[in-house]
Amino acid sequence: MIESLLLATVRVSTFYGSQALTAASGFYFRRGERLFLVTSRHVLLDEASGHHPDRVELVLHTDPVNLTRTTVWSVPLYANGVSVWHQGVDSGGEIDVAVVEIDQGRLPAGIVLYAFTPEHLEPDLDEIGIGAPLLIVGFPLGFYDTVHNLPVARQAIIASAFGVRFQEKGFFLTDARTHRGASGAPVVMRHAGGDTKLPWRLLGIHSARFDVSTREQGVDDSLGLNCAWYADVLKTLTAG
Repeated sequence: MIESLLLATVRVSTFYGSQALTAASGFYFRRGERLFLVTSRHVLLDEASGHHPDRVELVLHTDPVNLTRTTVWSVPLYANGVSVWHQGVDSGGEIDVAVVEIDQGRLPAGIVLYAFTPEHLEPDLDEIGIGAPLLIVGFPLGFYDTVHNLPVARQAIIASAFGVRFQEKGFFLTDARTHRGASGAPVVMRHAGGDTKLPWRLLGIHSARFDVSTREQGVDDSLGLNCAWYADVLKTLTAG
């Protein structure tokens, strides 16, 4: 059987009308009977760069055995000029996480996917130590298994005090080699004692590489650090 984590993660392609814009990463989150797509907020809207898609496309698997069988499904981002996605804000400002509720009644029949739930969130942040091993699963630079439409995983570790808001923002740091296209990827830790179908803790949502303005280009290597927003924000964004 295919690793369920790979079917909980999805490539998010953004469009403005028929014009293809960018490709990023995302994953599914289920809250009760409701299903959500989770990704980085800047994937859906980035005012600074003029990025303003009006829909995203997801590739859905339709056969649990033959993974080459897929269908493309379009998700609108606006209805009557109003965004249908939700983003987070806390005392530190905007959170680079967004969720879009998926209309399950419109989903094609027979699709195969897994979804994280609130039970996959870490209940005791003090239990996660610095240097703990993680995976970041997504589509870096748009690279993936194009035959089976499956993402790839990068190894990572916790690089800042977990449970502490780094520089008073709602994220922690990871040490991993990441690239464009991984934005919105789930940051996970193996959890053998939990859900047997999806045995992972969902700790964060990968956002972007973290760098310093004082780094001298061509002299100093990049930090190799990344910010991942704490996944417990999903309890707020999917409430109601």
